Amino acid sequence: MDGANNLTLHTDKYQINMMYAHWINGTDGEGAVFEAFFRKLPFGNGYAVFAGLERIVEFIRHLKFGEEELAYLAKQEENYDPGFLEVLRQFRFKGTVHAVEEGSLVFPNEPIVRVEGTIFETQLVETALLNFMNYQTLIATKASRIKQVASGDILLEFGTRRAQEADAAVWGARAAYIAGFHATSNMHAGMMFGIPTKGTHAHSWVQGHESEEEAFLAYAKALPDGVTLLVDTYDTLRSGVPNAIKTARYLESIGKRLGGIRLDSGDLAYLSKEARKMLDAAGLQDAKIVASNDLDETLIFNLKAQGARIDTWGVGTQLITAADQPSLGGVYKLTARKCDGQYIPVIKISGNPEKVSAPGKKDVYRIMNRSTGLAEADYMTLHEETDILNGERIKLFDPVHPYIHRFISDYEAVPLLKPIVVDGEIVYKLPPLEEIRSYHEHQLSLFRPEILRKLNPDLYPVHLSEQAWQLKTDLIKAHQQ
Repeated sequence: MDGANNLTLHTDKYQINMMYAHWINGTDGEGAVFEAFFRKLPFGNGYAVFAGLERIVEFIRHLKFGEEELAYLAKQEENYDPGFLEVLRQFRFKGTVHAVEEGSLVFPNEPIVRVEGTIFETQLVETALLNFMNYQTLIATKASRIKQVASGDILLEFGTRRAQEADAAVWGARAAYIAGFHATSNMHAGMMFGIPTKGTHAHSWVQGHESEEEAFLAYAKALPDGVTLLVDTYDTLRSGVPNAIKTARYLESIGKRLGGIRLDSGDLAYLSKEARKMLDAAGLQDAKIVASNDLDETLIFNLKAQGARIDTWGVGTQLITAADQPSLGGVYKLTARKCDGQYIPVIKISGNPEKVSAPGKKDVYRIMNRSTGLAEADYMTLHEETDILNGERIKLFDPVHPYIHRFISDYEAVPLLKPIVVDGEIVYKLPPLEEIRSYHEHQLSLFRPEILRKLNPDLYPVHLSEQAWQLKTDLIKAHQQ
């Protein structure tokens, strides 16, 4: 692999420096458990949608320090010992990774990815893992919010030109597709992932002809199947829609139908309603109306409330940049380290209470209520606990106000963390994108609509087991003495 394609150094420098310090001190082989999670739901939403696992797996699969990477490290101001560089030359990831499956609904403070191995290798993967998880989960969540308000309409991802570089455009399109978008304008994403691609034409096509009518006709002759015409270059209702209707007559003469029109400016509610009347009066009831222009879930929600006659929504900037919250804020925290063959739980204590970590190697279960078939809560246990595996009665309590609690016994505990990589070998078969998309759709059906709603969603509970909560309490007390 050349340097441009090798992502092994897609990391922060302090990771390399910590790896070096461990190597110098002879602690590079000590065991460690890290957990990746986020503390707060984005966009004020009631849930997040996990995405990014495929990229994480491919990153781990190809982790290797090539000669370009080693030569670059040899030039750093730290003057790394040549022996360290030789260790990196031989490096391969031999750790174990568990993760939630892509398309899953996930919630704050629960492990989404758990990495276990030597401190040397678990430290190396942190930055890239968070980069992939944070961005793709953010975009998938934003896309799912838009999907929730679109009420069965067609959704097109149009964000490439406003994305933060090529990778963001391509992987953002994939994340949006997982969450329910129907197509992308990005041809590279379509080729890489098999996502359907859609597109109309630009204003420049119209400007580049003597008249709008001529431009529409030329386009229809070139691409007569499924023609959608951009009607707002000059005047949407006085020229754009009438010229689109004229073009529809030509298409009918050759046995074709006008696919639709696209609105990209102005009052989309008013223009869509008036355009619909004109198209229907011309016998073009099957012609669709596509809208674009800085759309997001709030604008789409409001346009639908105003009776807008829009069938397809092209969403770009606000989706691909997650404009109202451009970062998920996921973190990767050490929860246990191995001493004398045993994992010892560790905790991070902060002046901000919400940043105090939950210690210990943990598993996460989704508690499904057998009587309703719906998710009741997510439940985090220490890895060695067996109560939940045996179906015993468990206590669900508020970790801030423990006196608020309830017991549940008629449940199914669904483990969320699946084995992805075991001792360096990838054991998880990455599912096709269509399967991930269907899985996400099914996931939504497992939660109460009050949790899924756009505005003021109900809080979905995430609980620590009594043992995990007690461990956290004990470690806080131990470090405060």
